[in-house]
Amino acid sequence: MRELIRDYVRTCTEVLPTPEPVYEFGSLQVPGQEGFADLRPFFPGKCYVGADFREGPGVDLVLDLHELRLPAESVGTALILDTLEHVEEPRKAVLEAHRILRPGGVLLIGSVMNFKIHAYPHDYWRFTPEAFRSLLKPFPTRVVEFAGEPRFPHTVVGVAVKGALPASELDALHQRLGAWRAHWSRPGRPGRWQHVAKLFLPPILVAAYRRLIGGRRDSAAP
Repeated sequence: MRELIRDYVRTCTEVLPTPEPVYEFGSLQVPGQEGFADLRPFFPGKCYVGADFREGPGVDLVLDLHELRLPAESVGTALILDTLEHVEEPRKAVLEAHRILRPGGVLLIGSVMNFKIHAYPHDYWRFTPEAFRSLLKPFPTRVVEFAGEPRFPHTVVGVAVKGALPASELDALHQRLGAWRAHWSRPGRPGRWQHVAKLFLPPILVAAYRRLIGGRRDSAAP
């Protein structure tokens, strides 16, 4: 999980209805991301289920995205974030998400394009914005955005609704995602290079950096 993906989820939940139950697929919090990768605070008071194909921190239910053991139209909101690149058949996974979402349900997806290979445990794909538009074709409402260089973005995100979205909410979503894109597409912001590190460093190195900086601050304290 990267900071800009958390910011993407925050952005969407502020302008979209996110009916429950909420299912996060790929919820395993890998070493160095325990707590940081927890998206539950963005859905306060809602039934939230963390699912992954293996057990571990953040996982409430072991499920395979290729064949979800969930009834049709039983989920309100589905999250597949920084996960699709690790799924061998991403189109099948999105179709499964469409099947389990009830009418009016919301799907949030996000993945990488310009990013290093990172196996958790396998790394299969890189996605363009056009690829996300293709994956989300089964949904009547879909919005795709990216962050980074227009011809080689580092991140691609998509919002899909299993039904229509009011024009006011759709306009607000476009505006907020445009602001998200502008914020996370600015390279080398003065004094903010750590944001770039969080985009590209492995989680365990980011965690080590945080501990190092924390130790220096503690030693410098009076």
